[in-house]
Amino acid sequence: MAEAKRAQARPGGKLLADALVAQGCSHVFCVPGESYLDLLDGLYAVRNRIQLVTCRFEAGAVHMAEAHAKLTGRPGVAIVTSGPGACHAAIGVHVAFQDSTPLVLLVGQIPFEETDRESFQEVDYRKMFAPLAKWVTQIDDARRIPELMAHAFDVATSGRPGPVVVAISEEMQKELATVPDIGPAHVLPPHPAPEALPQLMEMLEQAKRPLAVLGGGACWTAEGRGAIRDWLVGNDIPVAVSFRRQGLFDGTNHNFVGDLGVGADATLVAKAKESDLFLAIGTRMGEPVSQGYTLFDLAEASGPSATKIVQVYPDQAEIGRVYRPALGIVSDVNAFALAARNMEPLRRPAWSGWTRELRAARVAQAKAPQYDGPLNLAVALQELEKVLPADTIYTTDAGNFATWPTRFMHVKEGQDFLGPTNGAMGYGVPAAIGAKITSPERTVVCFVGDGGFLMTGQELATAFHHSVAPIILVFNNQMYGTIRMHQEKTYPGRVSGTALTNPDFAKFIEAYGGHGEIVEKTEELVPAVKRAIASGKPALVEVRTNPEQITNRATVAQLRAQATAAAAPATAEAAPKPAKAKEPAQAARAATTSRSATPRKR
Repeated sequence: MAEAKRAQARPGGKLLADALVAQGCSHVFCVPGESYLDLLDGLYAVRNRIQLVTCRFEAGAVHMAEAHAKLTGRPGVAIVTSGPGACHAAIGVHVAFQDSTPLVLLVGQIPFEETDRESFQEVDYRKMFAPLAKWVTQIDDARRIPELMAHAFDVATSGRPGPVVVAISEEMQKELATVPDIGPAHVLPPHPAPEALPQLMEMLEQAKRPLAVLGGGACWTAEGRGAIRDWLVGNDIPVAVSFRRQGLFDGTNHNFVGDLGVGADATLVAKAKESDLFLAIGTRMGEPVSQGYTLFDLAEASGPSATKIVQVYPDQAEIGRVYRPALGIVSDVNAFALAARNMEPLRRPAWSGWTRELRAARVAQAKAPQYDGPLNLAVALQELEKVLPADTIYTTDAGNFATWPTRFMHVKEGQDFLGPTNGAMGYGVPAAIGAKITSPERTVVCFVGDGGFLMTGQELATAFHHSVAPIILVFNNQMYGTIRMHQEKTYPGRVSGTALTNPDFAKFIEAYGGHGEIVEKTEELVPAVKRAIASGKPALVEVRTNPEQITNRATVAQLRAQATAAAAPATAEAAPKPAKAKEPAQAARAATTSRSATPRKR
């Protein structure tokens, strides 16, 4: 019966939909467009096999697909229309590229007979997406759909995973073709070379201060994460995670020592520089994890006094791209983890004291300091993590606010943490919706700033449309906080372009029919989130933070004082007057007081 079906002539739009089914696609995230009406009709025919998620903005659609891929390990699929649709989608492709997330983006294209006439919404996608994607192609012949779609999925998942862009011309989708579907290729992942693990264990036995850093996102399986945990803990190796990869290792484990990313603890960074064996497992050693390429000395990377680096990665092109390793292991991270777990653990490691030292530093930096004002966000977040389910999915946007949960919360085994390593604002909300659609039985909590929320917050309409209920925590400090921080460091007191005027965020979601809350005190956050979960509706909790507390380690006044002192001549006899440094802080506190004058209770 199936053979007879494949022998029938099918239009390109139906062939594309059937190709997605053949590749095991379960969800497609889209903003509809006239450039792919025939594909939409093809998806209608397979609606019992693929859930079509209609989104409100192309960037949101691709972020949802990317979050879906991180949770499932399978390529996320998004479809957008030509020209403006593809341009809006580009940010999501960039996220997938820098996060090494498998993604297939289908883009409607003009009729190929109109090429190079600057037709309506014409874009050369090969040129546009060339720096952002692993591969860009265009299908103009319906007979090649199964072949090119199968290859797109293969490329997205092979080696270092990443995004593939497939342009689909309009008339091709109407063209009839008689071709069979092509399913996924059965390809065994790369395994460590036979001598790799013995060499690694020999290097480990000689080490005194090893440090492992776990990276990578969608490539890890639950079995792989468990195996690498067993090996690292079995050898008492201190474990950090790379930027926004908190879901890879249990933050409560005694071997967890923090994250090497933006806003990393200075003590951990210093200790990483002291390490004599650095195990980079699944991480590319990019700018965030290397602290701006300052973690090790590039010029002495191969010298006798250099830290020995072991890099494990599925793509040989990425091994040694920045730092030359003493040992490079080309392997799927899960295959490596399983092989490592089978190795006999070392007896009485020489570095147990070193591990305890790094762990103590992590515990110390996670202790909540005293902050001015009625809301101690560190304490509130730590109380929140105690009441959230053991399988909670966290998503985060980009911004200074994101360093608070990273520093003070502990993502546990069985939980997931999804965030954009390229710092894309507007990721958090659609990622939360995509995660909830992918795993509707799990609680999904999104951390997002007031700036990032208003970039893609309208995607809450998608949550209502598809009957899923994520919990969105909007941290509102009325500014683009990260840029303001750098502004105060470089041009203290000269505030330009970073202040924001915001709506009442609780009313925003209430307008959709959701559950809204406002939190201004430490003790209000947990009850508000509990009520949000109990409502069963998409919910938003606006957390009104103190604008003066620009980071979890510094205030605006402190940054201004430091910048002023650094700019003053070395012979200066007097420091900047405290009163001038405090005036903006007082104004910020006044603004907080005025907006809090009539608190709304829910």
